[in-house]
Amino acid sequence: MGLKFKGFGGSGSFPHGVHPPERKNFSGAAVIEVIPSPGQVLLPLLQNVGAPAKTSVKAKSEVKMGDKIADAGGFVSAPLHAPIAGKVGKTGVCTLTNGRHVPAMPIRAEGEQIEGKELWEKIFGGQWPKNADKYSPKEIVDAIQAAGIVGLGGAAFPTHVKYVPNEEKPIDTVLINGCECEPYLTSDYRMMLEVPDPIICGSLLLAKASGAKDVIIGVEDNKPEAVEVLKKAAAGTGIQIAVLPTKYPQGSEKQLILAVTGREVPLGGLPLDVGVAVSNVSTTAAIAGAVVKGNPLTHRVVSVTGAGVQTPKNLLVPFGISIGELIEACGGLTKDATRMVAGGPMMGFAFSDMNSPVTKGTSGITILTHEDLKKEDETSCVRCGRCVDVCPMNLVPTKIAMASRHRDTELAQQYNIMACFECGSCAYICPANLPLVQLVRTGKAEVIAAGKK
Repeated sequence: MGLKFKGFGGSGSFPHGVHPPERKNFSGAAVIEVIPSPGQVLLPLLQNVGAPAKTSVKAKSEVKMGDKIADAGGFVSAPLHAPIAGKVGKTGVCTLTNGRHVPAMPIRAEGEQIEGKELWEKIFGGQWPKNADKYSPKEIVDAIQAAGIVGLGGAAFPTHVKYVPNEEKPIDTVLINGCECEPYLTSDYRMMLEVPDPIICGSLLLAKASGAKDVIIGVEDNKPEAVEVLKKAAAGTGIQIAVLPTKYPQGSEKQLILAVTGREVPLGGLPLDVGVAVSNVSTTAAIAGAVVKGNPLTHRVVSVTGAGVQTPKNLLVPFGISIGELIEACGGLTKDATRMVAGGPMMGFAFSDMNSPVTKGTSGITILTHEDLKKEDETSCVRCGRCVDVCPMNLVPTKIAMASRHRDTELAQQYNIMACFECGSCAYICPANLPLVQLVRTGKAEVIAAGKK
């Protein structure tokens, strides 16, 4: 493509990994559309890693878009804000796409709504400063925390936690993740193309908050248009663009840090241990909105994609809208639609309930067909070692999976089960079609449960 990695300390890649079909063609060219405001939203109180939010308004209260409706449940938590104007209902329970049952607050739409072009301008429009001189580090971190911002790449970790000053482990590099290596998904790609200015602004704000000297945006070389748009938007700011060879899971923060900077995060460690903080491009745009405009996080862009949906799209949607409404906005399912996945096919969760709500961590909905799911039956492990060859964390996935299958939590921990971030590379390459990721997830739940006893 004519784009080559220029060194920032790393080689541009990382050991192992796989090259699954990208499938970006379904929604990559679809310009972001603003979905019509729904008649009701259902807001799960747990939309982040850490403690769930705690309701701060009573049933029958009237709220406007942006009003806080739930406080953070702790330091590693995030508040929630109303994405529509309306009346709060009685808190009940909803089922998330990962199968968890959590408390959820309904809001029935009432009164005039902010939608369409007006909503787009409120979130992304206007002028975005090309420096952070106006703001102090504390003002930036406080605004991020108050806005309820979490990682929008799918992890949903409360963002302010990463950028609170730590004198013992100072940050010298902010790394912005624009790789979007998961097959099918294109929400970050469209953000980079359509709203690069808030991404650049948010990146500079994170540098100011953390005291980092270097800001680098990592983008895979299968997105040349995004690279050029970001370079133009970043001109004169000191932000650098690292163009990385396309490989999965390049967007995982530990692999991205190694590829760009050459620094290796220790097993069980955090990016902070090597002086780096990582945030997703959509997260940085939300940060700019929180700091510059005072906007809380109420909406996000979601890719609805795959051969199983009539018209794949990238949609700007409010949190709490049902996934069924997103699919309806895309013309509905095709006749051969077979499986719905929250996220992409490598790391996502298969689900069946279209009433499940969109949360802060919903980056995409992938609809697969019978043809997509053709595979042979599971057979016995032949110890071929392919899973070891592709594991980006240098683990032995089959040993972890078998320990999990036999509910041997002690052995699973000896094999470092908690270091696995469930990228799915092992399951993708496994000739025996073993459900390695599912077994790892089950094993992790067993380890956590055993630790609580």
